[in-house]
Amino acid sequence: MDNTGAERFYAVAEQARQSFPAPFARGAQDVLLRVEDWPPRHFLDDLGMEDPLELTGLYDGVPLTQKSFSDPAPFPDTVWLFREPILDEWRARGDVTLDALIAHVVVHEFAHHFGWSDDDIAEIDQWWL
Repeated sequence: MDNTGAERFYAVAEQARQSFPAPFARGAQDVLLRVEDWPPRHFLDDLGMEDPLELTGLYDGVPLTQKSFSDPAPFPDTVWLFREPILDEWRARGDVTLDALIAHVVVHEFAHHFGWSDDDIAEIDQWWL
């Protein structure tokens, strides 16, 4: 397996998802995991971002806290991982393993699936200290 290829990213992401505690694992099981080299331009445009290296992952869907059975989503919830931006961050940091960084991005994006905002995540996320 390529040390930095999409297959490895997917395997690490799936392993991170499988390690979620039971209540979260159940809520995460129907979310698609996608690994792409770069974020699509429309994602960057929607987020007002110019530099694709700034977007390592994205949750695309309706958070569980906002879902309604009477208003089904038109597409499946998806956690996207963007391989080249993650690799760029990994190389720039130099203080974390690639697997740890991939897992961190996965957990962050799934937190959005569970209804957490970036501010909510930042309150407990010690990643950048």
